[in-house]
Amino acid sequence: MTGRGTRPLRLEQGSEVWYRGKRHVIRQESSNFKTVLLLDPESGRLLEAQIADLSPAGAASPVLSIDLNDDEPDVITEAQRKYDVIKPLLELPNRTKKDVEKRAIEVGMHHATLYRWLDLFQTTEKVSALTRKPRTDRGKVAISAETEKIVAEAIEASYLTRQKRSASKVIREIAKQCAKAKVPTPHANTVRNRIKSLDRYTKAKAREGAKAARQGQQLLKGQFPGADFPLSVVQVDHTPLDIILVDDVHRLPLKRPWLTLLIDVFSRMVLGYYISFDPPGNLSLGLCLSHALLPKEQGLARLGIDSTWPCWGLPRTIHADNAKEFRGNMLKLACQEYGIDLEWRPVARPNYGAHIERLLGSLNEEIHGAPGTTFSNAQQRGEYDSEGEAVISLQEFERWFATLCVDIYHQSKHSELGMPPIAKWQEGILGTKSQPGIGLPPRIADELRLKLDLIPFEKRTVQAYGVVWDHVEYQHDVLRRWVNAPDPEHPKLKRKFLFRRDPRDISVVWFYDPEVRQYYAIPYRNTSRPAISIWELREAEKRAVEERPEFPVDENRIFDAYETLRRIEESAKKLTKKARVNRERSRLGIANARSHVPQAPASEPAAPAPATPVRQILPFDEVDDLPATKP
Repeated sequence: MTGRGTRPLRLEQGSEVWYRGKRHVIRQESSNFKTVLLLDPESGRLLEAQIADLSPAGAASPVLSIDLNDDEPDVITEAQRKYDVIKPLLELPNRTKKDVEKRAIEVGMHHATLYRWLDLFQTTEKVSALTRKPRTDRGKVAISAETEKIVAEAIEASYLTRQKRSASKVIREIAKQCAKAKVPTPHANTVRNRIKSLDRYTKAKAREGAKAARQGQQLLKGQFPGADFPLSVVQVDHTPLDIILVDDVHRLPLKRPWLTLLIDVFSRMVLGYYISFDPPGNLSLGLCLSHALLPKEQGLARLGIDSTWPCWGLPRTIHADNAKEFRGNMLKLACQEYGIDLEWRPVARPNYGAHIERLLGSLNEEIHGAPGTTFSNAQQRGEYDSEGEAVISLQEFERWFATLCVDIYHQSKHSELGMPPIAKWQEGILGTKSQPGIGLPPRIADELRLKLDLIPFEKRTVQAYGVVWDHVEYQHDVLRRWVNAPDPEHPKLKRKFLFRRDPRDISVVWFYDPEVRQYYAIPYRNTSRPAISIWELREAEKRAVEERPEFPVDENRIFDAYETLRRIEESAKKLTKKARVNRERSRLGIANARSHVPQAPASEPAAPAPATPVRQILPFDEVDDLPATKP
């Protein structure tokens, strides 16, 4: 069961946290990314505690979790509008009352409204926290819709032109248009602040031309615009790795794996990664994001690595290339929900992706010393037998790669930084004698919800047998009250509900209950069925159709075909490479999916406790399983 909106874990001095079942206060912030000094208010005792053992103190008046997919599009638009208003305030390291009042004047609103929106957003650090219905007694927008339209049109027609009219002339033009339309004239400062808030590139391109705008943003060697502190700008990209891996059972060669990597541009720290045999797609992107945003202690322990990887938290900007998975709805709407700016690499501007591409190349160079390497090309490989020398499995390689990142790359002097990435990260977080740091980022407390946010969903009706997805039936007691429920807006139609599913393990789906506003895990209706991946399901469905194309495909035929395929594999003297890859991918995928997402409860859950508002990210455009072209 999940869906409780949990406050992020804040680690600055004065924050309240739970430790060993009691409320404590952080007395001294961490200097080693592992521990903080706590004060027990009851005894007055000071104690050192592991950050991994802390949890948020919680909200005084929690609210039930929401899912914006059950709301109209204007709800999302309104939440985004509120976030855009408070975003400049959220970016200030030491926000003051004067800052809030100044911003209130800029947007023509009461400062109390901005304070309320700031409080709402900071309960969960998600834009969906702003979907609560606004109060009607205050916080009204001072500029009417008619005036707003005149201001926007005047700035577009008079200021953003090659004539380069001054702000004063635009203000006079707006006053004239407002008088003509008989609507209130906005304050001159409001118009000036609107002009100041225009994007510099947009402003320069309209008034100076595209060439001048590009020159104004020209990169210097080793620099990236806006990457001034940790998590200010992060980059994500994919690459095939130069090594052949073996399966974990028979130790026979498989193929090259793919790496999805996310790095911090300021410090060059690796924030997260995902390695698999699947070509780049939304699944690998979502799992890489999960790894990057969340703390790493449990993952390192699973790999048997006793090292520190002090990277977690939400970035301000994600920078990606123009690949399909980066242009899809999943990343775009994830960024919208978590208040992250999303920027794509300009076409034909390779210097904008140089940092991560250089690191990907360096990591592949390190791999060239491992058994089974393919090197960069056939000329480098020469007579080396990559498949014959391959001895490392995917699980073993992940441990090798994580060790490479944490114990070698992070600790080695970076040629452009002049120091190791970990030292640069510490400078940016903890500060120096001359420059204060940004402090430890808040930790996302509801890790399960974040992981669910990054897996696909579909809308399905609930029938007497439960719910069906790709011919497979799922059932649980929590679905009972929604059987054949009518649609609230169209009573003659059946209501559709949100369900989520991890493609690596389809033995469980997650049902979003719109009344109690949380997710429940729903298992197979026939619990004797084996757990399989979406790729195994597609393979079995294809075989079922080939065997008897005249009959419709159903769950029984799919699992019968699945068992047939498994028997053929077991009886074969030597599996084909494709069969071995598919088996290893599904076996590891199911194991990894279950390590992140618990299974359904044995009985109907009790009524949920109230929770703070959160929303999930909208689904992947698709689960990619298409071959990719190797560079």
